[in-house]
Amino acid sequence: GHTVLIESGAGEAINFLDDDYVAVGAEIVSSAAEVFERSDMIVKVKEPQEAEWKMLRDDQILFTYLHLAADKPQAQGLIDSGCIAIAYETVTDQFGRLPLLAPMSEVAGRLSVMVGAENLQKHKGGCGRLISGVPGTKPAEVLVIGGGVAGFNAARMAVGLGANVTILEMNHDRMRFLDDYFRGQADVIYSSVNTIEQCALQSDLIIGAVLIPGKSAPRLLSADMVSQLGAGTVLVDIAIDQGGCFETSRATTHDYSTYIVDDVVPYCVANMPGAVPLTSALALNHAVLPYALELADKGWKRALGENQYLHEGLNIFKGRVTCQAVAQSLDLPYSEAPV
Repeated sequence: GHTVLIESGAGEAINFLDDDYVAVGAEIVSSAAEVFERSDMIVKVKEPQEAEWKMLRDDQILFTYLHLAADKPQAQGLIDSGCIAIAYETVTDQFGRLPLLAPMSEVAGRLSVMVGAENLQKHKGGCGRLISGVPGTKPAEVLVIGGGVAGFNAARMAVGLGANVTILEMNHDRMRFLDDYFRGQADVIYSSVNTIEQCALQSDLIIGAVLIPGKSAPRLLSADMVSQLGAGTVLVDIAIDQGGCFETSRATTHDYSTYIVDDVVPYCVANMPGAVPLTSALALNHAVLPYALELADKGWKRALGENQYLHEGLNIFKGRVTCQAVAQSLDLPYSEAPV
């Protein structure tokens, strides 16, 4: 029963045509500007760009990934707009999980091993080791730092390809889950400064998959430590959206996904799931839809008031930062949401 506006051509990259949207009742509009001008709620995938901050208005709902902890200019733009900004990545559920972040973490985790294996090739700057090895040779040593959703999926892929896999994790319950799941196919070790450094020095591929909801990612490998890694070691920083978990990380794009620093190859694409947009769109859509409908059906005040888990997603409310982790990361004043 809602009016749904779609920017013309928005789905073409995954073969979702304007006519497909019209056939199910959507209205096609000529530009993003018209979507912003006419809509009560904006639903996106990635965080808004500067031109879009300026199109947001007071009392308008923005529902998308924000990743504000590493992006103060965006936070300030949203504050100035007066909008109600709800972040997918801080919405929780009754088990304390992040249901709207999980689909993209699954995609990024699985992709991390694929791109890591590709960049281990010598012509890509890697050490030239085949991730699986062949009879008579050693497979790659893969280190996954963080055993959450992204790290678990990365480890699954790496184990499946025949690599020697080590997972570093701090949560004891999660360590038990990982140990029970992998049953000796991956080493599950308690994460500390010493174990990170020791394991990193022996690794061909290091995947950073540590997340602190709403906060900047912790720096797990210093620049000095990166300089000590073997030539051709590949670093995949899944946490780059939150600032990255390696000191030498800087955001890259799909067109120029890696660079070389101290003979090491960092891969720091800030939108890894964008490489597989069909899978990513479908996975994200079925997770987001119930929450988007709740906001549309009830309005923001009732929806946030009745659903404490959706309320956790509220990052910016009419000029105020209402997510404590974001406020701390950006050194901005924190205000409790009035709903």
